[in-house]
Amino acid sequence: MPWEKTFDLDEAIDRATEVFGKKGYDATSMSDLTAAMKINKGSLYNAFGSKKELFDRSLARYDQKNRAATLASLRQRSDPVAAIEAFFDGLIEDARNDPRNLGCFVINTAQDLPNQPPEIVRIIQESLEDIELFFREMVKKGQKTGQVPDTTDPVSTAHALLSMLVGLRLLSRGAVGVPVLEGVRDGAMRLVRGDT
Repeated sequence: MPWEKTFDLDEAIDRATEVFGKKGYDATSMSDLTAAMKINKGSLYNAFGSKKELFDRSLARYDQKNRAATLASLRQRSDPVAAIEAFFDGLIEDARNDPRNLGCFVINTAQDLPNQPPEIVRIIQESLEDIELFFREMVKKGQKTGQVPDTTDPVSTAHALLSMLVGLRLLSRGAVGVPVLEGVRDGAMRLVRGDT
């Protein structure tokens, strides 16, 4: 008789994501996952194949729900500089609402990229490339509206903004308070506006 799932896959993946985000891949046991997902080990294997496949799906879903959805919304804004600021403000708000200081699942995973399999490397690279592309697009759009100086190089500015974003995400794991994170955002916006 074929296996029939009796639980919501997306909900189960979201619960697994919380565990992976908190403990990391290596420290997460199958018992941790089955307890959080409220399923038995057989159901986990039948639905996802393995712990590794579940991790891959968790990371991909997290990235789609967070980065992809956020950038799609921000790209619709008419004010490109405000879109960049809103992106950084959203990261700060995430930090405020993260009492366990878990940070960003994608950035946390990126810290161990040399030890990750190709499919995880691809998810991380595509995520970061899209963020960098968003910054580049907004800088170019801001130049057209006169909000960003023509002398600003969109490529190097996007690289710098991506670095600031990654730094903010790492610092938000409890290393510093919100005022420091706001300082990172303010520095990013000075860079965008060409303030000296």
